[in-house]
Amino acid sequence: MKEHIRSYLHYITLEKNLSENTVLSYKLNLNRYLDYLESKRIKDADEIKEETITEFLRTLSELLLSANSISQNISAIKGFHKFLFGDGLVKNDPTQNLTKPKIRKSLPEVLTQDEVDLILKQPDTSGRLGLRDRAILETMYATGMRVSEALTVKQSDINFSDGFVRVFGKGSKERLIPIGRSAISWIKKYQSDVRVNLAKENSKEVLFLNARGKPMSRMAIWDIVNKYTRMARIDKSVHPHTFRHSFATHLLEGGADLRAVQEMLGHSDISTTEIYTHIDREYLKEVHRTFHPRG
Repeated sequence: MKEHIRSYLHYITLEKNLSENTVLSYKLNLNRYLDYLESKRIKDADEIKEETITEFLRTLSELLLSANSISQNISAIKGFHKFLFGDGLVKNDPTQNLTKPKIRKSLPEVLTQDEVDLILKQPDTSGRLGLRDRAILETMYATGMRVSEALTVKQSDINFSDGFVRVFGKGSKERLIPIGRSAISWIKKYQSDVRVNLAKENSKEVLFLNARGKPMSRMAIWDIVNKYTRMARIDKSVHPHTFRHSFATHLLEGGADLRAVQEMLGHSDISTTEIYTHIDREYLKEVHRTFHPRG
């Protein structure tokens, strides 16, 4: 079974070209699944029945995992068994009738434009790390990119003259996002005043560097967002993804086309983007209430 899982992870990495984060998530989920099978003394994939998997998922539910987490486990398990069956390693696929739990699309928390502005003004840009932090926050809000994307942006990915940044998203899919004058201005200042002094031989072309001249970690970005949110005295649960939600919401509130926002966010399915239209509708209702004579 361990060898089967190793082969499957190799397959989704090289042939399916899934992102590093997705592969890691699948690996964790499948290792948990394997532990469960071993506890039931199941060592052969052909011994696994639909009831075995259903019982495993029930166990996850009892551990109070969210519907989203369980859905991710199901995706990993279904993909794994489909792979085994497709390669003729097992006689049947016990996941054929397995369905994912319905996940309620909740509205993500967003910042108002004034709150974003307040956070962006918090870094002390007279210091080199404060200037770097301002450039990071400006870039994330200007583009709506994911944390993993911000960490890997290279200097050569930014086209200053055309005002676009090239981003490699989930599954290494490439897209171009407009970046805006404000973010470009702060990035240029960071590059000339800070990055040139932080960079080491092993820094390569990565844009945002830590104090030791190495690429930044995901936790470092979380810490930056937390720090300046607290300094701005904003009493909301704010994390890096909040900037992405706010980016999308503010564009739609301004009248942007949903498909244009979908393209900028890098969503392959427009239904993923449509979560933001609920926020937009609330905004439109508020405008109608405020300004219509019969509101």
